[in-house]
Amino acid sequence: MSDGRSWQGNWKVRLYERVRARGFDSLTAFAESRPTASLVSLAEELGPDDIAGAQVFSGLVAEAERSKQLTRLVRGQLVRELWKGLPDGWPAMLDDANRFKVAKALGLWSGFTPTTHEERVRQAGDSLLANPPPPGWLPLGPDDELLRTLLPDEEA
Repeated sequence: MSDGRSWQGNWKVRLYERVRARGFDSLTAFAESRPTASLVSLAEELGPDDIAGAQVFSGLVAEAERSKQLTRLVRGQLVRELWKGLPDGWPAMLDDANRFKVAKALGLWSGFTPTTHEERVRQAGDSLLANPPPPGWLPLGPDDELLRTLLPDEEA
């Protein structure tokens, strides 16, 4: 959104009106129905001219905090970044080109991590690099077994 229209008016009301118009009672339910879609794709679906990916993520964080599902949201964001950055799955070999793709996906994920989870995300990223998943691995959602091992739920 270069023209800034997504930030005009009450964007939170607009965001939730669009979610409800699509038959979902929460932004989380909408996003989880598309677990591999990027934040930008979700925003474009909700309003190509006046909803931004950052607004979608802000709403998702607020809902995850209320429902004590922040770790699940963090795992879900990794799924989105991996699908965007590694569409063919985890590379069989981490040569320079693939190392860059993996580092970019993990870096973007880290950038969307709430401060409460930064250290856990750093450790999870280090673990993925030290003990890579099988070639082609690409989680389908936040409940992927490997992701739950890397980032188990902590919320009570």
